[in-house]
Amino acid sequence: MKTSRRRASLVVGAVAVLALTTACGQDGGTAANSQNVGATAAPGDVTDIGAGAGAAAAGAPDSRPVSAGKLSTSTDATLGELVTDGSGHTLYRFDADTAEPPETTCEGECATAWPPVGAEDALAGPGVDRALLGEVTRPDGTEQLTIGGWPAYRYAKDTAPGEVNGQGVGGKWFALAPDGKKAKAADAAGLSTRKDPKLGEIVVNRKGMTVYRFLKDEAWPKPVSACVGACLRKWPVVAPVETGDTKGVVKKGLMSFTRPDGTAQQTVNCWPIYTFTADKKPGDTLGQGVGGTWYAVRPDGKPVGAPKK
Repeated sequence: MKTSRRRASLVVGAVAVLALTTACGQDGGTAANSQNVGATAAPGDVTDIGAGAGAAAAGAPDSRPVSAGKLSTSTDATLGELVTDGSGHTLYRFDADTAEPPETTCEGECATAWPPVGAEDALAGPGVDRALLGEVTRPDGTEQLTIGGWPAYRYAKDTAPGEVNGQGVGGKWFALAPDGKKAKAADAAGLSTRKDPKLGEIVVNRKGMTVYRFLKDEAWPKPVSACVGACLRKWPVVAPVETGDTKGVVKKGLMSFTRPDGTAQQTVNCWPIYTFTADKKPGDTLGQGVGGTWYAVRPDGKPVGAPKK
């Protein structure tokens, strides 16, 4: 993409209004040189990489930026909306760079760990404003993509699409939001939904952790949990949320109930919901299908992939 440097503002908004009920069954990122990305020495930990962002490795060969391809956006459970390249990998910005005017400072070992993204083949895909795409010339004459003025990079340790291992590294690297700002979700709702690549739209808690249903539970005429004792150590209950503290979850039967031990538990469509202790980070779905009785929850409360009775 050959364009002049451009900056614009992008406003992204989303509105989700839900009316909740309390009864079951009622609706109620001076240019710098970059090191060969394909160098045989694999990048090590780069917590402080780029802190001296003008020191290129002596004699390190320059490399052309990696391909951008058709840019698009994706939604991370923790970070919200961010920009990905044509292969689905997260793009990042560096606090040592500048956007006005665009300037890249990542070189040498820094550019090995954080390969610059090329501008020549960059296309604006879904959710990406073409007016915010620009370029900055690196010392080797190649053009690096900018988004909202900020030079864009990949992270070498993101080995699969959708990973965000570079977020917050060294306190200077952050995923790029569609407007060029740092990706950061608004305060998460107590319950919301995310689109899982395998399971589709599923319910998550405030921390972005997948919530599950237990097929041995009951919903009508009132919620009853069959997970007790040792079961609860693996499947902690989801605590009640405020009626207005949800997004994307169907309102019908969205309520809490009191368990026999006095603990309050949240339901979706009157079905008790839980998290799974083996899930360690947002996006994990290790509880899906466990024992043939545990399944992620759709926004309407139905279990994802459960066998039909």
